[in-house]
Amino acid sequence: MNPATALSGVLVDELVRCGLTDVVLAPGSRSAPLAIAAHGDPRVRLHVRIDERSASFLALGLARRSERPVALVCTSGTAAANFHPAVIEAHESGVPLLVLTADRPPELRATGASQTIDQIKLYGSSVRWFSEIGVPEERPGQVAYWRSLAGRAYQRALGPGDPGPVHLNVAFREPLVPDGDTSWCEPLEGGAAGPWVRARVAPPSAGLHVSPTRRGVLVVGDGASNVRRYVAAAGMAGWPVLSEPTGGARYGDHAISAYHFLLGAPEFADAHRPDVVVTLGRPSLSRPLLSWLTQAREHIVVASDLSRWPDPTRSATQVAQAVEIPVAAGDDGWLWSWRNAEAAARAAVDAVLDEAELSEPRLARDLAEALPNNALLFCGSSMPIRNLDQAMRPRRGVRLLANRGASGIDGLVSTAMGAALAHNGPSYALIGDLTLLHDQNGLVLGPREPRPDLCLVVVNNDGGGIFSLLPQAALPDSFERVFGTPHGVNLSYLAAATGTPHTLLSSIGDLPKAIRGEGPRIVEVRTDRAENARVHAAMREAAHAALRDLP
Repeated sequence: MNPATALSGVLVDELVRCGLTDVVLAPGSRSAPLAIAAHGDPRVRLHVRIDERSASFLALGLARRSERPVALVCTSGTAAANFHPAVIEAHESGVPLLVLTADRPPELRATGASQTIDQIKLYGSSVRWFSEIGVPEERPGQVAYWRSLAGRAYQRALGPGDPGPVHLNVAFREPLVPDGDTSWCEPLEGGAAGPWVRARVAPPSAGLHVSPTRRGVLVVGDGASNVRRYVAAAGMAGWPVLSEPTGGARYGDHAISAYHFLLGAPEFADAHRPDVVVTLGRPSLSRPLLSWLTQAREHIVVASDLSRWPDPTRSATQVAQAVEIPVAAGDDGWLWSWRNAEAAARAAVDAVLDEAELSEPRLARDLAEALPNNALLFCGSSMPIRNLDQAMRPRRGVRLLANRGASGIDGLVSTAMGAALAHNGPSYALIGDLTLLHDQNGLVLGPREPRPDLCLVVVNNDGGGIFSLLPQAALPDSFERVFGTPHGVNLSYLAAATGTPHTLLSSIGDLPKAIRGEGPRIVEVRTDRAENARVHAAMREAAHAALRDLP
Protein backbone atom coordinates (compact mmCIF):
# COMPACT_ATOMS: atom_id res chain seq x y z
CA MET A 1 0.00 0.00 0.00
CA ASN A 2 1.37 3.40 -0.85
CA PRO A 3 1.88 5.79 2.13
CA ALA A 4 -0.66 8.38 0.95
CA THR A 5 -3.42 5.78 0.88
CA ALA A 6 -2.38 4.36 4.26
CA LEU A 7 -2.34 7.74 6.00
CA SER A 8 -5.68 8.85 4.54
CA GLY A 9 -7.47 5.61 5.44
CA VAL A 10 -6.16 5.70 9.01
CA LEU A 11 -6.93 9.41 9.42
CA VAL A 12 -10.54 9.12 8.25
CA ASP A 13 -11.09 5.94 10.28
CA GLU A 14 -9.78 7.50 13.48
CA LEU A 15 -11.80 10.68 13.06
CA VAL A 16 -14.93 8.58 12.58
CA ARG A 17 -14.08 6.65 15.74
CA CYS A 18 -13.89 9.98 17.56
CA GLY A 19 -17.38 10.94 16.35
CA LEU A 20 -17.00 12.45 12.88
CA THR A 21 -20.05 11.94 10.65
CA ASP A 22 -19.70 14.53 7.85
CA VAL A 23 -16.91 15.36 5.41
CA VAL A 24 -17.07 18.28 2.96
CA LEU A 25 -14.82 18.00 -0.07
CA ALA A 26 -13.75 20.45 -2.75
CA PRO A 27 -12.28 18.40 -5.60
CA GLY A 28 -8.60 18.40 -6.51
CA SER A 29 -5.71 16.12 -7.37
CA ARG A 30 -3.32 16.38 -4.42
CA SER A 31 -6.19 15.68 -2.01
CA ALA A 32 -7.15 12.50 -3.91
CA PRO A 33 -6.07 10.12 -1.10
CA LEU A 34 -8.32 11.85 1.43
CA ALA A 35 -11.20 12.10 -1.05
CA ILE A 36 -11.02 8.40 -1.89
CA ALA A 37 -10.84 7.42 1.78
CA ALA A 38 -13.86 9.57 2.70
CA HIS A 39 -15.87 8.36 -0.29
CA GLY A 40 -15.12 4.74 0.54
CA ASP A 41 -16.16 4.90 4.22
CA PRO A 42 -19.90 4.08 4.58
CA ARG A 43 -19.97 5.71 8.04
CA VAL A 44 -19.28 9.11 6.50
CA ARG A 45 -21.83 11.41 4.87
CA LEU A 46 -19.84 13.04 2.06
CA HIS A 47 -20.68 16.46 0.59
CA VAL A 48 -18.89 17.61 -2.59
CA ARG A 49 -18.83 21.25 -3.70
CA ILE A 50 -17.05 22.65 -6.74
CA ASP A 51 -16.12 25.92 -5.00
CA GLU A 52 -13.84 25.91 -1.93
CA ARG A 53 -15.48 28.94 -0.34
CA SER A 54 -18.92 27.38 -0.67
CA ALA A 55 -17.58 24.08 0.66
CA SER A 56 -16.04 25.73 3.71
CA PHE A 57 -19.19 27.59 4.67
CA LEU A 58 -21.26 24.45 4.09
CA ALA A 59 -19.02 22.71 6.63
CA LEU A 60 -19.41 25.69 8.95
CA GLY A 61 -23.20 25.38 8.82
CA LEU A 62 -23.09 21.64 9.40
CA ALA A 63 -20.79 22.05 12.40
CA ARG A 64 -22.70 25.00 13.84
CA ARG A 65 -26.04 23.18 13.87
CA SER A 66 -24.73 19.75 14.87
CA GLU A 67 -22.30 21.21 17.44
CA ARG A 68 -19.64 18.66 16.54
CA PRO A 69 -16.59 18.78 14.27
CA VAL A 70 -16.98 18.50 10.50
CA ALA A 71 -14.00 17.70 8.28
CA LEU A 72 -13.22 20.03 5.38
CA VAL A 73 -10.86 18.83 2.63
CA CYS A 74 -9.18 20.57 -0.31
CA THR A 75 -6.19 20.32 -2.58
CA SER A 76 -3.05 22.44 -2.36
CA GLY A 77 -2.52 26.06 -3.37
CA THR A 78 -5.12 28.82 -3.40
CA ALA A 79 -7.85 26.25 -2.77
CA ALA A 80 -6.81 26.35 0.89
CA ALA A 81 -6.79 30.16 0.90
CA ASN A 82 -10.46 30.16 -0.10
CA PHE A 83 -11.26 28.43 3.21
CA HIS A 84 -9.95 31.39 5.19
CA PRO A 85 -13.18 33.44 5.61
CA ALA A 86 -15.05 30.42 6.97
CA VAL A 87 -12.13 29.59 9.26
CA ILE A 88 -12.25 33.14 10.63
CA GLU A 89 -16.00 32.87 11.27
CA ALA A 90 -15.53 29.51 12.97
CA HIS A 91 -12.75 31.00 15.11
CA GLU A 92 -14.76 34.03 16.17
CA SER A 93 -17.99 32.11 16.86
CA GLY A 94 -16.50 28.96 18.35
CA VAL A 95 -17.57 26.45 15.70
CA PRO A 96 -15.61 23.16 15.55
CA LEU A 97 -14.03 22.60 12.14
CA LEU A 98 -11.34 20.14 11.06
CA VAL A 99 -9.57 21.72 8.09
CA LEU A 100 -7.50 19.17 6.15
CA THR A 101 -5.44 20.84 3.43
CA ALA A 102 -3.49 18.61 1.09
CA ASP A 103 -0.02 19.89 0.25
CA ARG A 104 2.98 19.21 -1.95
CA PRO A 105 5.95 17.49 -0.27
CA PRO A 106 8.83 19.70 0.98
CA GLU A 107 11.01 19.09 -2.06
CA LEU A 108 8.44 20.81 -4.31
CA ARG A 109 7.92 23.88 -2.12
CA ALA A 110 9.47 27.23 -3.06
CA THR A 111 10.45 25.82 -6.45
CA GLY A 112 7.71 27.30 -8.63
CA ALA A 113 5.90 23.96 -8.75
CA SER A 114 2.28 24.22 -9.84
CA GLN A 115 -0.37 24.80 -7.14
CA THR A 116 2.27 25.14 -4.44
CA ILE A 117 2.13 27.94 -1.87
CA ASP A 118 3.26 28.27 1.74
CA GLN A 119 0.50 26.51 3.70
CA ILE A 120 2.32 26.31 7.04
CA LYS A 121 0.14 28.11 9.60
CA LEU A 122 -1.82 29.53 6.67
CA TYR A 123 -4.70 30.67 8.89
CA GLY A 124 -2.49 32.30 11.50
CA SER A 125 -4.16 32.86 14.86
CA SER A 126 -7.60 31.95 13.52
CA VAL A 127 -7.22 28.27 14.44
CA ARG A 128 -7.12 26.64 17.85
CA TRP A 129 -4.29 24.36 16.77
CA PHE A 130 -2.13 23.69 13.70
CA SER A 131 -0.09 20.61 12.81
CA GLU A 132 2.05 19.83 9.81
CA ILE A 133 1.53 16.07 9.65
CA GLY A 134 4.60 15.36 7.53
CA VAL A 135 4.96 13.18 4.46
CA PRO A 136 3.77 9.66 5.36
CA GLU A 137 6.35 6.89 5.29
CA GLU A 138 6.13 3.12 5.58
CA ARG A 139 7.83 2.49 8.90
CA PRO A 140 6.71 1.24 12.33
CA GLY A 141 5.17 3.84 14.64
CA GLN A 142 3.38 5.82 11.95
CA VAL A 143 -0.08 4.41 12.77
CA ALA A 144 0.16 5.39 16.45
CA TYR A 145 1.28 8.87 15.41
CA TRP A 146 -1.52 9.33 12.89
CA ARG A 147 -4.25 8.03 15.18
CA SER A 148 -3.16 10.00 18.24
CA LEU A 149 -2.84 13.11 16.09
CA ALA A 150 -6.37 12.66 14.72
CA GLY A 151 -7.75 12.24 18.25
CA ARG A 152 -5.96 15.36 19.46
CA ALA A 153 -7.23 17.37 16.49
CA TYR A 154 -10.82 16.22 16.94
CA GLN A 155 -10.86 16.92 20.66
CA ARG A 156 -9.21 20.32 20.29
CA ALA A 157 -11.80 21.35 17.71
CA LEU A 158 -14.65 20.07 19.89
CA GLY A 159 -13.54 21.92 22.99
CA PRO A 160 -15.63 21.82 25.05
CA GLY A 161 -14.31 24.93 26.77
CA ASP A 162 -13.14 26.68 23.62
CA PRO A 163 -14.34 24.93 20.43
CA GLY A 164 -13.13 26.16 17.07
CA PRO A 165 -11.19 25.32 13.91
CA VAL A 166 -8.14 23.07 13.77
CA HIS A 167 -5.83 22.94 10.75
CA LEU A 168 -3.97 19.80 9.66
CA ASN A 169 -1.68 20.25 6.66
CA VAL A 170 -1.20 16.89 4.93
CA ALA A 171 1.71 16.55 2.52
CA PHE A 172 1.51 13.73 -0.03
CA ARG A 173 4.03 12.30 -2.45
CA GLU A 174 2.82 10.41 -5.49
CA PRO A 175 1.29 7.92 -6.04
CA LEU A 176 -1.96 9.43 -4.83
CA VAL A 177 -4.39 6.60 -5.64
CA PRO A 178 -4.56 3.02 -4.34
CA ASP A 179 -2.22 0.62 -6.12
CA GLY A 180 -4.03 -2.61 -5.26
CA ASP A 181 -1.46 -3.68 -2.67
CA THR A 182 -2.90 -3.92 0.88
CA SER A 183 0.28 -4.82 2.74
CA TRP A 184 1.88 -2.49 5.33
CA CYS A 185 4.69 -2.88 7.81
CA GLU A 186 2.38 -2.78 10.86
CA PRO A 187 -1.36 -3.23 11.50
CA LEU A 188 -3.38 -0.25 10.25
CA GLU A 189 -6.46 -1.04 12.34
CA GLY A 190 -7.46 1.00 15.37
CA GLY A 191 -8.72 -0.21 18.70
CA ALA A 192 -11.82 -2.39 18.69
CA ALA A 193 -13.51 -0.39 21.47
CA GLY A 194 -13.37 3.10 19.96
CA PRO A 195 -10.89 5.93 19.49
CA TRP A 196 -7.15 5.61 20.05
CA VAL A 197 -7.24 8.31 22.74
CA ARG A 198 -10.27 9.04 24.93
CA ALA A 199 -10.59 12.59 26.22
CA ARG A 200 -12.38 13.02 29.53
CA VAL A 201 -13.93 16.32 30.56
CA ALA A 202 -13.93 17.21 34.25
CA PRO A 203 -17.16 18.56 35.73
CA PRO A 204 -17.25 22.37 35.99
CA SER A 205 -16.22 24.02 39.21
CA ALA A 206 -18.74 25.74 41.47
CA GLY A 207 -20.35 28.83 39.98
CA LEU A 208 -19.92 32.42 41.09
CA HIS A 209 -22.70 33.39 43.51
CA VAL A 210 -24.40 36.66 42.65
CA SER A 211 -25.57 38.81 45.53
CA PRO A 212 -29.37 38.52 45.92
CA THR A 213 -31.19 41.36 44.20
CA ARG A 214 -34.48 41.94 42.44
CA ARG A 215 -32.89 44.60 40.20
CA GLY A 216 -30.98 42.22 37.97
CA VAL A 217 -31.10 41.55 34.23
CA LEU A 218 -30.08 38.54 32.14
CA VAL A 219 -28.71 39.45 28.69
CA VAL A 220 -28.34 36.65 26.15
CA GLY A 221 -26.40 37.05 22.91
CA ASP A 222 -25.31 34.77 20.10
CA GLY A 223 -23.42 31.63 21.05
CA ALA A 224 -24.83 31.34 24.57
CA SER A 225 -24.82 27.95 26.29
CA ASN A 226 -26.87 26.50 29.15
CA VAL A 227 -29.55 29.01 28.24
CA ARG A 228 -32.56 27.24 29.74
CA ARG A 229 -30.87 26.92 33.10
CA TYR A 230 -30.13 30.62 33.31
CA VAL A 231 -33.55 31.68 32.02
CA ALA A 232 -35.17 29.54 34.70
CA ALA A 233 -32.93 31.06 37.38
CA ALA A 234 -33.68 34.59 36.15
CA GLY A 235 -37.39 33.80 36.31
CA MET A 236 -37.11 32.65 39.92
CA ALA A 237 -35.16 35.80 40.80
CA GLY A 238 -37.66 38.12 39.11
CA TRP A 239 -35.23 39.36 36.45
CA PRO A 240 -36.20 40.38 32.90
CA VAL A 241 -34.47 38.50 30.07
CA LEU A 242 -33.10 40.47 27.11
CA SER A 243 -32.25 38.00 24.36
CA GLU A 244 -31.07 38.47 20.81
CA PRO A 245 -32.92 36.18 18.37
CA THR A 246 -29.99 33.75 18.12
CA GLY A 247 -29.47 33.77 21.89
CA GLY A 248 -32.22 31.20 22.27
CA ALA A 249 -33.85 32.88 25.28
CA ARG A 250 -36.62 34.95 23.68
CA TYR A 251 -39.48 33.00 25.22
CA GLY A 252 -41.57 33.00 28.38
CA ASP A 253 -43.12 35.70 30.56
CA HIS A 254 -39.81 37.37 31.40
CA ALA A 255 -38.69 37.90 27.78
CA ILE A 256 -38.36 41.57 26.83
CA SER A 257 -38.40 41.55 23.02
CA ALA A 258 -38.60 45.35 22.59
CA TYR A 259 -35.44 46.05 24.59
CA HIS A 260 -33.82 47.85 21.64
CA PHE A 261 -36.52 50.52 21.75
CA LEU A 262 -36.79 50.63 25.55
CA LEU A 263 -33.08 51.20 26.06
CA GLY A 264 -33.00 53.68 23.18
CA ALA A 265 -35.27 55.95 25.25
CA PRO A 266 -32.96 57.85 27.66
CA GLU A 267 -35.64 58.27 30.32
CA PHE A 268 -36.34 54.54 30.48
CA ALA A 269 -32.66 53.54 30.32
CA ASP A 270 -31.71 55.95 33.13
CA ALA A 271 -34.57 54.78 35.33
CA HIS A 272 -33.71 51.11 34.84
CA ARG A 273 -30.05 50.90 35.75
CA PRO A 274 -29.62 47.44 37.26
CA ASP A 275 -27.66 46.33 40.28
CA VAL A 276 -26.23 43.47 38.24
CA VAL A 277 -26.27 42.23 34.65
CA VAL A 278 -25.35 38.66 33.77
CA THR A 279 -24.36 38.21 30.11
CA LEU A 280 -24.36 34.95 28.18
CA GLY A 281 -22.89 34.70 24.69
CA ARG A 282 -21.92 37.67 22.54
CA PRO A 283 -24.50 40.49 22.40
CA SER A 284 -23.71 42.72 19.43
CA LEU A 285 -26.87 43.80 17.60
CA SER A 286 -28.32 46.71 19.56
CA ARG A 287 -26.30 49.85 20.15
CA PRO A 288 -28.71 51.03 22.87
CA LEU A 289 -28.19 47.75 24.72
CA LEU A 290 -24.41 47.94 24.45
CA SER A 291 -24.44 51.54 25.67
CA TRP A 292 -26.71 50.62 28.58
CA LEU A 293 -24.41 47.78 29.66
CA THR A 294 -21.73 50.33 30.53
CA GLN A 295 -24.10 51.81 33.15
CA ALA A 296 -24.52 48.58 35.14
CA ARG A 297 -23.04 48.61 38.64
CA GLU A 298 -21.95 44.98 38.23
CA HIS A 299 -21.57 43.23 34.85
CA ILE A 300 -20.78 39.52 35.02
CA VAL A 301 -19.82 37.74 31.79
CA VAL A 302 -20.32 33.97 31.70
CA ALA A 303 -17.67 32.34 29.49
CA SER A 304 -16.74 28.66 29.28
CA ASP A 305 -13.11 29.52 28.54
CA LEU A 306 -11.45 32.10 30.79
CA SER A 307 -8.65 32.77 28.31
CA ARG A 308 -11.09 34.61 25.99
CA TRP A 309 -14.46 36.17 26.68
CA PRO A 310 -16.77 38.63 24.90
CA ASP A 311 -16.78 42.16 26.32
CA PRO A 312 -17.14 44.66 23.44
CA THR A 313 -18.11 47.50 25.81
CA ARG A 314 -15.18 46.87 28.19
CA SER A 315 -17.72 46.99 31.01
CA ALA A 316 -17.28 43.50 32.50
CA THR A 317 -16.47 43.58 36.20
CA GLN A 318 -16.25 39.80 36.65
CA VAL A 319 -15.89 36.79 34.34
CA ALA A 320 -16.90 33.31 35.44
CA GLN A 321 -17.45 29.88 33.88
CA ALA A 322 -20.75 29.55 35.74
CA VAL A 323 -22.97 31.82 37.81
CA GLU A 324 -25.55 31.05 40.48
CA ILE A 325 -28.47 33.50 40.42
CA PRO A 326 -30.22 33.29 43.80
CA VAL A 327 -33.89 33.88 44.57
CA ALA A 328 -34.20 37.32 46.18
CA ALA A 329 -36.92 38.66 48.47
CA GLY A 330 -38.87 41.76 47.53
CA ASP A 331 -41.76 42.93 45.38
CA ASP A 332 -42.11 42.55 41.62
CA GLY A 333 -41.99 46.26 40.85
CA TRP A 334 -38.75 45.98 38.88
CA LEU A 335 -39.98 43.19 36.65
CA TRP A 336 -43.47 44.70 36.35
CA SER A 337 -41.97 47.97 35.11
CA TRP A 338 -40.04 46.15 32.37
CA ARG A 339 -43.05 44.06 31.34
CA ASN A 340 -45.39 47.05 31.31
CA ALA A 341 -42.98 48.96 29.05
CA GLU A 342 -42.52 45.88 26.87
CA ALA A 343 -46.26 45.54 26.32
CA ALA A 344 -46.66 49.21 25.40
CA ALA A 345 -43.66 49.35 23.06
CA ARG A 346 -44.44 46.03 21.40
CA ALA A 347 -48.05 47.08 20.72
CA ALA A 348 -46.87 50.37 19.22
CA VAL A 349 -44.28 48.69 17.01
CA ASP A 350 -46.76 46.05 15.86
CA ALA A 351 -49.25 48.75 14.93
CA VAL A 352 -46.64 50.38 12.68
CA LEU A 353 -45.76 47.04 11.08
CA ASP A 354 -49.39 46.10 10.51
CA GLU A 355 -49.76 49.23 8.39
CA ALA A 356 -46.48 48.72 6.54
CA GLU A 357 -47.59 45.75 4.37
CA LEU A 358 -44.44 44.31 2.71
CA SER A 359 -41.86 46.07 4.87
CA GLU A 360 -38.67 44.28 5.84
CA PRO A 361 -39.31 44.34 9.62
CA ARG A 362 -42.84 43.01 9.10
CA LEU A 363 -41.53 40.23 6.90
CA ALA A 364 -39.11 39.26 9.68
CA ARG A 365 -41.84 39.35 12.33
CA ASP A 366 -44.40 37.43 10.29
CA LEU A 367 -41.88 34.84 9.07
CA ALA A 368 -40.76 34.06 12.62
CA GLU A 369 -44.40 33.57 13.63
CA ALA A 370 -45.35 31.51 10.57
CA LEU A 371 -42.68 28.84 11.04
CA PRO A 372 -43.76 25.46 12.41
CA ASN A 373 -42.40 24.09 15.65
CA ASN A 374 -39.01 22.37 15.33
CA ALA A 375 -38.09 24.68 12.46
CA LEU A 376 -34.63 26.14 11.90
CA LEU A 377 -34.32 29.79 10.86
CA PHE A 378 -30.92 30.94 9.62
CA CYS A 379 -30.55 34.74 9.59
CA GLY A 380 -28.47 36.97 7.36
CA SER A 381 -25.82 39.01 9.17
CA SER A 382 -26.81 42.49 8.03
CA MET A 383 -30.41 43.77 8.09
CA PRO A 384 -32.29 40.44 8.48
CA ILE A 385 -30.92 39.68 11.94
CA ARG A 386 -31.52 43.27 13.05
CA ASN A 387 -35.07 43.22 11.72
CA LEU A 388 -35.68 40.03 13.68
CA ASP A 389 -34.13 41.54 16.79
CA GLN A 390 -36.44 44.55 16.67
CA ALA A 391 -39.63 42.94 15.34
CA MET A 392 -39.72 39.32 16.52
CA ARG A 393 -42.13 38.58 19.35
CA PRO A 394 -41.27 35.97 21.99
CA ARG A 395 -41.97 32.39 20.94
CA ARG A 396 -40.82 28.83 21.48
CA GLY A 397 -40.14 25.99 19.09
CA VAL A 398 -37.81 27.66 16.56
CA ARG A 399 -34.02 27.37 16.46
CA LEU A 400 -32.33 30.54 15.16
CA LEU A 401 -28.76 30.62 13.87
CA ALA A 402 -26.55 33.27 12.26
CA ASN A 403 -22.88 33.86 11.48
CA ARG A 404 -22.32 36.44 14.21
CA GLY A 405 -18.65 35.71 14.88
CA ALA A 406 -17.15 37.94 12.19
CA SER A 407 -20.68 38.96 11.08
CA GLY A 408 -19.84 38.99 7.37
CA ILE A 409 -22.30 38.37 4.55
CA ASP A 410 -20.00 35.94 2.73
CA GLY A 411 -20.89 32.28 2.43
CA LEU A 412 -24.32 32.56 4.03
CA VAL A 413 -26.22 30.54 1.42
CA SER A 414 -23.78 27.66 1.91
CA THR A 415 -23.87 28.03 5.70
CA ALA A 416 -27.67 27.85 5.63
CA MET A 417 -27.46 24.77 3.40
CA GLY A 418 -25.10 23.09 5.85
CA ALA A 419 -27.21 23.98 8.87
CA ALA A 420 -30.31 22.63 7.12
CA LEU A 421 -28.53 19.36 6.32
CA ALA A 422 -27.70 18.95 10.02
CA HIS A 423 -31.18 19.93 11.25
CA ASN A 424 -33.84 17.32 11.85
CA GLY A 425 -36.81 19.32 10.63
CA PRO A 426 -37.83 22.03 8.14
CA SER A 427 -35.32 24.82 7.59
CA TYR A 428 -35.61 28.42 6.44
CA ALA A 429 -33.25 31.32 5.88
CA LEU A 430 -33.89 35.07 5.84
CA ILE A 431 -31.16 36.80 3.81
CA GLY A 432 -30.63 39.84 1.60
CA ASP A 433 -30.09 40.06 -2.13
CA LEU A 434 -26.39 40.98 -1.86
CA THR A 435 -25.89 38.01 0.45
CA LEU A 436 -27.46 35.70 -2.14
CA LEU A 437 -25.37 37.15 -4.97
CA HIS A 438 -22.21 36.93 -2.87
CA ASP A 439 -22.68 33.16 -2.45
CA GLN A 440 -24.76 32.12 -5.44
CA ASN A 441 -22.47 29.09 -5.85
CA GLY A 442 -24.11 27.81 -2.70
CA LEU A 443 -27.12 26.95 -4.88
CA VAL A 444 -25.04 24.59 -7.04
CA LEU A 445 -25.73 21.02 -5.92
CA GLY A 446 -24.57 17.98 -7.83
CA PRO A 447 -27.15 15.30 -8.65
CA ARG A 448 -25.73 12.87 -6.06
CA GLU A 449 -25.39 15.36 -3.22
CA PRO A 450 -27.63 15.34 -0.12
CA ARG A 451 -30.32 17.98 -0.64
CA PRO A 452 -31.50 20.04 2.33
CA ASP A 453 -35.09 21.03 3.02
CA LEU A 454 -34.38 24.76 2.92
CA CYS A 455 -36.52 27.74 1.93
CA LEU A 456 -34.42 30.85 1.25
CA VAL A 457 -36.51 33.99 1.86
CA VAL A 458 -34.58 36.69 0.02
CA VAL A 459 -35.20 40.39 0.65
CA ASN A 460 -34.43 42.12 -2.65
CA ASN A 461 -34.06 45.87 -2.21
CA ASP A 462 -31.56 46.11 -5.08
CA GLY A 463 -28.55 46.86 -2.93
CA GLY A 464 -27.19 47.22 0.59
CA GLY A 465 -30.17 48.17 2.72
CA ILE A 466 -28.34 48.63 6.01
CA PHE A 467 -26.47 51.69 4.72
CA SER A 468 -29.72 53.61 4.44
CA LEU A 469 -29.87 53.52 8.24
CA LEU A 470 -26.30 54.75 8.71
CA PRO A 471 -24.74 58.25 8.45
CA GLN A 472 -23.56 57.47 4.91
CA ALA A 473 -27.15 57.96 3.73
CA ALA A 474 -26.66 61.73 4.16
CA LEU A 475 -24.11 61.79 1.32
CA PRO A 476 -26.30 61.97 -1.82
CA ASP A 477 -23.42 62.42 -4.27
CA SER A 478 -21.69 59.15 -3.39
CA PHE A 479 -24.25 57.13 -1.47
CA GLU A 480 -26.06 55.20 -4.18
CA ARG A 481 -23.01 54.04 -6.10
CA VAL A 482 -20.54 53.20 -3.32
CA PHE A 483 -22.94 52.25 -0.49
CA GLY A 484 -26.34 51.45 -1.98
CA THR A 485 -24.65 49.46 -4.79
CA PRO A 486 -27.69 48.61 -6.93
CA HIS A 487 -27.13 45.47 -9.01
CA GLY A 488 -30.25 45.08 -11.18
CA VAL A 489 -30.04 41.27 -11.15
CA ASN A 490 -33.20 39.32 -11.91
CA LEU A 491 -33.15 36.71 -9.16
CA SER A 492 -35.60 34.45 -10.98
CA TYR A 493 -33.02 33.95 -13.73
CA LEU A 494 -30.37 33.15 -11.12
CA ALA A 495 -32.68 30.57 -9.58
CA ALA A 496 -33.47 29.07 -12.99
CA ALA A 497 -29.77 28.66 -13.78
CA THR A 498 -29.39 26.28 -10.83
CA GLY A 499 -32.82 24.66 -11.13
CA THR A 500 -33.97 26.20 -7.85
CA PRO A 501 -37.74 26.79 -7.58
CA HIS A 502 -38.52 30.51 -7.31
CA THR A 503 -41.58 32.35 -5.98
CA LEU A 504 -42.13 36.10 -5.98
CA LEU A 505 -44.14 37.17 -2.92
CA SER A 506 -46.59 39.94 -3.80
CA SER A 507 -48.58 40.11 -0.55
CA ILE A 508 -47.50 39.54 3.03
CA GLY A 509 -50.67 37.54 3.58
CA ASP A 510 -49.40 34.93 1.11
CA LEU A 511 -46.22 34.29 3.11
CA PRO A 512 -47.33 31.05 4.86
CA LYS A 513 -48.31 29.54 1.51
CA ALA A 514 -45.20 30.79 -0.30
CA ILE A 515 -42.73 29.18 2.12
CA ARG A 516 -44.31 25.73 1.86
CA GLY A 517 -42.52 23.08 -0.12
CA GLU A 518 -39.60 20.71 0.01
CA GLY A 519 -35.95 20.90 -0.94
CA PRO A 520 -33.97 24.04 -1.77
CA ARG A 521 -36.23 26.89 -2.96
CA ILE A 522 -36.29 30.67 -3.08
CA VAL A 523 -39.04 33.08 -2.05
CA GLU A 524 -38.17 36.58 -3.25
CA VAL A 525 -39.60 39.64 -1.49
CA ARG A 526 -39.02 42.97 -3.25
CA THR A 527 -38.76 45.99 -0.97
CA ASP A 528 -37.56 49.58 -1.10
CA ARG A 529 -34.52 50.76 0.85
CA ALA A 530 -35.84 54.26 1.51
CA GLU A 531 -39.17 52.87 2.71
CA ASN A 532 -37.33 50.48 5.01
CA ALA A 533 -35.52 53.41 6.63
CA ARG A 534 -38.85 55.21 7.08
CA VAL A 535 -40.46 52.18 8.74
CA HIS A 536 -37.56 51.80 11.14
CA ALA A 537 -37.85 55.45 12.13
CA ALA A 538 -41.60 55.07 12.60
CA MET A 539 -41.10 52.00 14.81
CA ARG A 540 -38.69 53.87 17.05
CA GLU A 541 -40.88 56.98 17.30
CA ALA A 542 -44.02 54.94 18.04
CA ALA A 543 -42.29 52.90 20.75
CA HIS A 544 -40.86 55.99 22.45
CA ALA A 545 -44.22 57.78 22.29
CA ALA A 546 -45.86 54.76 23.93
CA LEU A 547 -43.29 54.85 26.73
CA ARG A 548 -43.93 58.53 27.35
CA ASP A 549 -47.67 57.81 27.69
CA LEU A 550 -47.14 55.23 30.43
CA PRO A 551 -48.41 56.31 33.87
